[in-house]
Amino acid sequence: MKSESKPYFSFRRFAIHGDTRATGRDMNGKNWSKLCKDCGVIDGKSITLTDVDIVFSKVKNKTARTITYSQFKEALAELAGKRFKDKSSEDAAQEVYRMIEGKSPVISGVTKAVASPTVSRLTDTTKFTGSHKERFDETGRGKGKAGRVEMVDKSGYVSGYKHAGSYEKKVSKSPQKPM
Repeated sequence: MKSESKPYFSFRRFAIHGDTRATGRDMNGKNWSKLCKDCGVIDGKSITLTDVDIVFSKVKNKTARTITYSQFKEALAELAGKRFKDKSSEDAAQEVYRMIEGKSPVISGVTKAVASPTVSRLTDTTKFTGSHKERFDETGRGKGKAGRVEMVDKSGYVSGYKHAGSYEKKVSKSPQKPM
């Protein structure tokens, strides 16, 4: 495999990162910046995020929002010259290719839910009152439709009657008095 085609796989990985419709044939500016940041091309001294954005704007076509693989290599060569000033342009390009080779996008800073006391107080179902209280069972799980819609009781007893179903037990248990 030629040294020029080595960063191709990284190019494709970064080109499709974060975009479900991306084909991997061209890369947008956001992913170009991410590639440079994740692979260590940006060092903060000789190459900054601004430099990376300027190089991207230089190599892309005027009306385009993305760069192709050939434009990507051109941009890397330009950044390599800035990063490794003491080396020849070919050696500098090889160094940058080695930095990018085999890398994938780093997924960092994924937001995690923080349980603040305010949120936990507002979502604690044991503290609900009134009609909201009726929407949850004793464990705090929602009752679904039964908690939102008044279900008609067809048992024959008045609502709120505590001894529902006890009449049948009384009638069958009570002994008949002889006459």
